Amino acid sequence: MNKTIDEAIVQGCLKNDPKAQKAFYDFFSRTMYGICLRYSNSPDDAKDILQDGFIKVFAKLNQFSNKGSLEGWLKRLFINTALEHYRVNKVYMEQSDVDQAYNHEVQGFAIEKITQKEILDVLSKMAPGYKTVLNLYAIEGYTHAEIAELLNISEGTSKSQLSRARVIFAQTWKELQKSKI
Repeated sequence: MNKTIDEAIVQGCLKNDPKAQKAFYDFFSRTMYGICLRYSNSPDDAKDILQDGFIKVFAKLNQFSNKGSLEGWLKRLFINTALEHYRVNKVYMEQSDVDQAYNHEVQGFAIEKITQKEILDVLSKMAPGYKTVLNLYAIEGYTHAEIAELLNISEGTSKSQLSRARVIFAQTWKELQKSKI
């Protein structure tokens, strides 16, 4: 069943009605928190990003043009809020050499076997730069050119960050599996 938010709630939010804003928040917060978690270093960090994101949503909701889905618009806003959070807080990305990154191989690793909780556990242990590029490329579907522009890095850096992130993701996941035994 595909749930959609009531248009009256959206109209109430446009009029700054606190009850409508709470209903809007209740409807979308779980999904948006999941996005925030993928880009944050901790649940507290994710909550800060979530709060900042909803402040922006209520300030900019009148800019939503009904071209595409409201949820898609929100997701993009929350991703941009998370990226801005790291730029403002000067959480710099680890850089790795392109040649060094391509020398690593990920063997015998199938992401289909991992639960959502395990993915979040692994992401929480990754450096912000690797995690951000991995999220943008593998989960959000951005190209390396788009990532480079969003993060103010080169396409080569984006590619090397992704390659290294995949290796780190696989290694971290395997370590977590070993610790469960």
